[in-house]
Amino acid sequence: MGYLILYYLLYITWSLFILRTYQLQSSQTQVLLQLRKHLEYPKQLDIWTDHGTDFCNESSPTQVNITCQDNFISELKLLGDKSAKVSDFDGFAIANQTLSENFSMDSFFVTLARLTSLRVLNLVSLGIWGALPDKIHRLSSLEYLDLSSNFLFGSVPPKISTMVKLQTIKLDDNFFNETLPDQFDSLSNLIFLSFRNNKLKGPFPSSIRRISTLSNLILSKNEISGRLPDLSSLSSLNVLDLSGNKLDSDLPSLPRGLAMVFLSKNSFSSEIPMHYSRLDLLQHLDLSFNSLTGIPPAALFSLPNISYLNFASNTLSGSLPTHLQCGAKLSFVDISNNRLMGALPSCLSNESDKRVVKFDGNCLSTGPHGQHAESYCLEAVHMKRKEYGGKNAGILVGLIVGMLVIMVLLVVGFLTLCRRYCPRGITEQHLLHKAVQDHSARGFSSDILTNARYISEAVKLGSQNPPVCRSFTFEELKEVTNNFDNSSFMGEGSYGKLYKGKLENGTQVAVRCLPSSKKYTNRNLKLRLDLLAKLRHPHLVCLLGHCIDCGGLDNYSVNKVFLIYEYVSNGNFHTHLSENTPGKSLNWSERLAVLIGVAKAVQFLHTGVIPGFFNNRLKMNNILLDEHRIAKLGDYGLSIISEEISNNGRKQEDNKSWQMTILEDDVFSFGFMLIEAIVGPSVSARKGAFLRDELATLNSQDGRRKMVDPVVLATSSQESLSIVISISNKCLCTESWSRPSLEDVLWNLQYAAQVQATADNEQRIGNVTL
Repeated sequence: MGYLILYYLLYITWSLFILRTYQLQSSQTQVLLQLRKHLEYPKQLDIWTDHGTDFCNESSPTQVNITCQDNFISELKLLGDKSAKVSDFDGFAIANQTLSENFSMDSFFVTLARLTSLRVLNLVSLGIWGALPDKIHRLSSLEYLDLSSNFLFGSVPPKISTMVKLQTIKLDDNFFNETLPDQFDSLSNLIFLSFRNNKLKGPFPSSIRRISTLSNLILSKNEISGRLPDLSSLSSLNVLDLSGNKLDSDLPSLPRGLAMVFLSKNSFSSEIPMHYSRLDLLQHLDLSFNSLTGIPPAALFSLPNISYLNFASNTLSGSLPTHLQCGAKLSFVDISNNRLMGALPSCLSNESDKRVVKFDGNCLSTGPHGQHAESYCLEAVHMKRKEYGGKNAGILVGLIVGMLVIMVLLVVGFLTLCRRYCPRGITEQHLLHKAVQDHSARGFSSDILTNARYISEAVKLGSQNPPVCRSFTFEELKEVTNNFDNSSFMGEGSYGKLYKGKLENGTQVAVRCLPSSKKYTNRNLKLRLDLLAKLRHPHLVCLLGHCIDCGGLDNYSVNKVFLIYEYVSNGNFHTHLSENTPGKSLNWSERLAVLIGVAKAVQFLHTGVIPGFFNNRLKMNNILLDEHRIAKLGDYGLSIISEEISNNGRKQEDNKSWQMTILEDDVFSFGFMLIEAIVGPSVSARKGAFLRDELATLNSQDGRRKMVDPVVLATSSQESLSIVISISNKCLCTESWSRPSLEDVLWNLQYAAQVQATADNEQRIGNVTL
């Protein structure tokens, strides 16, 4: 009997060994080797050596993933390092960015089509260029197609509509520049359709309305124009993103199940439909930068799940209802730059808890700051009515354009005369001559520093009626901080000592004492501080004032510089990740909310001012949380004040630290903060060693169980966590040019938050059902 048991054990062991080490069919192996040749032998495919390679079980880098089933390849995922870095593409090879002129798209897809069992194809950032051929339909078993971040050009092949098993199509960040085919309704299993950031034009494909399974439709940043049809038949649609196109119809009807709607930066011109206020699952609605009229439906503000409403930069007019009710989850409202009049409803006042409200650029009776006179809105509404009526439209447009041209010419002439003959202007340019060449303030010319006109409109959109930044005397600061007593001392870093204080009106502040600098004169430094003071955003710690102490000496030497910030009471992000007390540690959704806030702030620093503020030395300790756990970024933009401050900070870092090599890249720093939010500060403290040796383990389930913070594991969905891990990997790429923009990072974080919210809702519904 014992021999029989031993025999069975040996048989089972041998069988498992044979199953574990099976080889692909030789034809499949040949295809992989040919694909490697087509892709011009990228370094990540160096492991594909010859026919003897066990492709199914070979330990591969994170950029390569192959799944096999029954001796055939079922999944092929390749991630390259040739993401599109050009704004325009004419369909031909580009040296060092695309594959060479010898690459043939037809031959490549003929080879791919021999993988007859392929269900998942993911070929991202490989430099593939040219027109996508009709031969793609030969991959008839394909369920998932992702060819993002390549150089695909021309039209989307109509035969893609014959690939009826497709569930996901992602062709983002390419250069398709023709109209979309109108046969998508044959894809009866399609769930996810995305052509974000291409150059597609022509009308919206009406066939999309007949895909009942579609949950995500993303066609943003294209040139799609004309009328947007009724979309209410898309009963499964959860995310709709058509922002940044040229659609000019009335707003369409939308399906009841939508959670995220992005229709900004088009030319929609109707009133906001009343039925939008019956979209009970709606969380995020962005209709900004259109030509919408009327008053937003009051019920929109009180939807049970609504958290974000953006109606900025339209032509909304009239008065909001005084009895307007706001939903419990509503955390952001932007009605700025419209023609609204009357009083601001109490639930939209700045005193509302946990709610950011922007309302500048209207005619509201909230005081003069940020508001126009009522006559401005009445005149604008009257002009709009005349425009719609078609009376004297041509004359009106001609007069406006003519007046603007004359005003611009007058302003340019005036500034030219001032610069030529105004002694002060010449003096300031002379004072800043050296600063223009300064590395720490690269791009900040004397014109930028002395002329507020160079601050973009995004600054105005970011303001929330903040207190005006003013100058303090050194004596005032001594009183504020109790003569800089040790009891007021909060800490010290590379940007100097930090003290807590209280102004005469009771406002608590944080006073940063910067290291002394002999680099700038008093006036030169004042110009730089005034530019820094113009930065206003809901997720930036507000700069309330500054003090330049010359120590009683002349005007050309600076002894000390102090920055006075608002005091943010709830500690920094790092501390909240370290909390072990139940209920205090942030769960995954809360961490995402903090990261999204910081990403918005950094994106504003990069794009909201001209030129942008980079090299912001992002660290977890600089992310502060207020009493409502709203994130605010501190110590931003200080590189403009002193190159020496940055150098001092650099010298204090460990020579082996990640900051040493890529200190100036905010995207890299942000990627490291994402990892720290995932794994916790105890693991991320290893910094460079962690990045080199352990980051790859987050791509496997076992690795996540070992590395990820238990709080994150317990409160996150796998899909949401995977999205953030993926964008973190991209942020931490060795080559700076291959990293994503802050806009891409922000989009991925918002999408991960939406995925997590959906998973949380499904879990709650399941718990109620049980």
